[in-house]
Amino acid sequence: MLLAVHDLRHTYGDEVALAGVDLSVDAGEFVALLGPNGAGKTTLVRSVIGLIQPTSGSVRVAGGSPARAEVRRRLGVVQQDVGFPSTLTVREIVEGAAARAGAGKDRAKAAMTEMGLADLARRRASNLSGGQQQRLQLAMGLVADPALLVLDEPTVGLDAASRKAFWATLEERRNRGTGILLTTHIVEEAAALADRIVVLHKGRVVAEGTPSELQRTLPGRRVTARTSVPAEVLRAVDGVVSVTASDGEVDIAATIAEPVVRTMLELDPTTSDLVVATAPLDDVLIALTNETKEMVA
Repeated sequence: MLLAVHDLRHTYGDEVALAGVDLSVDAGEFVALLGPNGAGKTTLVRSVIGLIQPTSGSVRVAGGSPARAEVRRRLGVVQQDVGFPSTLTVREIVEGAAARAGAGKDRAKAAMTEMGLADLARRRASNLSGGQQQRLQLAMGLVADPALLVLDEPTVGLDAASRKAFWATLEERRNRGTGILLTTHIVEEAAALADRIVVLHKGRVVAEGTPSELQRTLPGRRVTARTSVPAEVLRAVDGVVSVTASDGEVDIAATIAEPVVRTMLELDPTTSDLVVATAPLDDVLIALTNETKEMVA
């Protein structure tokens, strides 16, 4: 296990930021940490990378404490809003990151190429665009070929092509055994990429599982189709919440889909374009955090 967090607790005065968090990331596993603002994600990440000492509990990265320099060398970290020395060039910054990680200049060159920065190697950091600065951060995180990558909103400022290339790079590294812990507000990215999602709310883990497992926790389905079955008939089916009909097309919200589909096919065997969709992951997150407010208060 690359990352093992056990019963982690942290307070800021009277404010409880983490209230007993357990979290793990295995080699070759991509875990997304999601939750609303104030959930405790930043405190958890800062504990994982050794920037703060938790009030109690334990964090182990590759079996050691992230407070130790030799353990931090096995980490690749990308945080939000990290400034760069304005007088240094891209090459100098990435080579410096490589040196601190015990890697050579060849790794710095490879990381710059990987993130599309080779042509900008001599440019000063102060003259980079926001997206280029984000790619520079990513290169610094990748330069040591880390065992565990910790990414805090890593695609902020990247255009669509750069984001696609970056996720392809992460997928390749995951396939080579790198563990990845990601925080993001772009829920669609987490759903598409993560092997497992951990939902944090008010300092506690309130749910975890694969994206599809979490989607199944919300008892809601959307059924669309072309059918001659009248809307008033469909509204009377058990579990139907609402029906919108227009020009032979229906859009149905229901707690369960099976009775709706069965009714349509029995009454109109020519029903076509039938689609049954689960609740989107962002709806699941909203439901989870709203429903657990009293539990985690």
